[in-house]
Amino acid sequence: MKPLEIFALDGIGEITTGDDLAVIIGDALAQSTMGLLDGDVLVVTSKIVSKAEGRIRSLSKRDQALDEESFGEIAQRDQTRIVRTRHGFVMATAGIDASNTAQGTIVLLPIDPDHSARLLREALQKRFNIRIGIVISDTFGRPWRQGLTDAAVGAAGVVTLDDHRGRTDSQGRTLEQTVVATADELAAAADLVKGKAANYPVAIVRNSQAVTEEHGAGASQIVRPLNEDLFERGSEQARQMGQQEAVSLRRTVRSWSDRPVKHELISQCVAAAITAPAPHHSTPWRFIHVTSQQTRDRLLTTMAHRWRDDLRADGLASSAIEERIGRGDILSRCPELVIPVLVFENHHDYPDERRSLAERDMFVLSVGAAVQSFMISAAAVELGTAWVSSTLFCTSDVQTVLDLPSSWQTMGAIAVGYPEQAPQTRICRDAAEFLIQK
Repeated sequence: MKPLEIFALDGIGEITTGDDLAVIIGDALAQSTMGLLDGDVLVVTSKIVSKAEGRIRSLSKRDQALDEESFGEIAQRDQTRIVRTRHGFVMATAGIDASNTAQGTIVLLPIDPDHSARLLREALQKRFNIRIGIVISDTFGRPWRQGLTDAAVGAAGVVTLDDHRGRTDSQGRTLEQTVVATADELAAAADLVKGKAANYPVAIVRNSQAVTEEHGAGASQIVRPLNEDLFERGSEQARQMGQQEAVSLRRTVRSWSDRPVKHELISQCVAAAITAPAPHHSTPWRFIHVTSQQTRDRLLTTMAHRWRDDLRADGLASSAIEERIGRGDILSRCPELVIPVLVFENHHDYPDERRSLAERDMFVLSVGAAVQSFMISAAAVELGTAWVSSTLFCTSDVQTVLDLPSSWQTMGAIAVGYPEQAPQTRICRDAAEFLIQK
């Protein structure tokens, strides 16, 4: 195999709107001592493509241009915005650049760099009657790494992704994940001779073995599909989005899939629940995770008996009673059952009923806050929940079955599990109806 050679192409002057790059680059190649050989790859800085295509704006319009070129913001810190461009590239300031351009102007990326690469390739191949490849490059930062490097934003006639999966390595092991971004490697290699300030916007890469007969899929093939993107948001933005959406993720779920729930997730939800505010620096909550099926059956049977007795006392007919009892079936069907409990301890004693009731209400409210935190935490790990009131109406029965202290008051029950179907999007309601300002 011949050694890889890279040359900077001299003779490319200042490019202005309307210039024919194929003619300008072709003339420079014709004058070059390096010439142009079959199988060469020309790596062309995107900036001269943009200039020729008129992608120049006034510096005063920079913010407007950034908004127009941004098709989704990934992250922002101070004045730096990392955005997704129309092409799918994730770049600082959408690739907009104020270097190597006239004072008071900025240069945007080409509208369609792959199309620009194909046109340039066709014109140069026709002029020199040889087979070449074109890579249009731009400068990128990299997540978790300092410094910049060039990468392909457009390509024609080169292998953009070299898929090694299924091949064997030097030890005979089958490669399973290796896909090499050849076009990016060509762009980065060429930048070693082009430089950022040396005014060599074109380089020749020789003996790369990367040139193809057809134009190929172009650099757009390198863009990772959104459904495969594990880092769709910057970490700070992801946290903010999670905080903003956490409450709206919670849904009341009444039908469950058969996917088992890891008990560690229940512990994780309880850990979130006990961050709730509480009176007098107390910890007035407990969560009973009913993990034994035998215990759950005995509990629900006991609760159903109590409910039937109450409904008979209300004068309901047997058919109506059984219909009402059937609504509690959610607690037998849910994969996991958790019972929140109010522990009314370390409270202040008051001699009058008014303050005593207010004191108790504070503790009850704290349990409500803890239950909400539990359910939001569950929603964050894709669990569905339903908080039902059943145990509030038969506290003594639940205490007996679960062997709880008489001072522990059960505060309903939380059914937990993975939803059978994805919950529908919550419709945002106007807060004005519920917000009273005085």
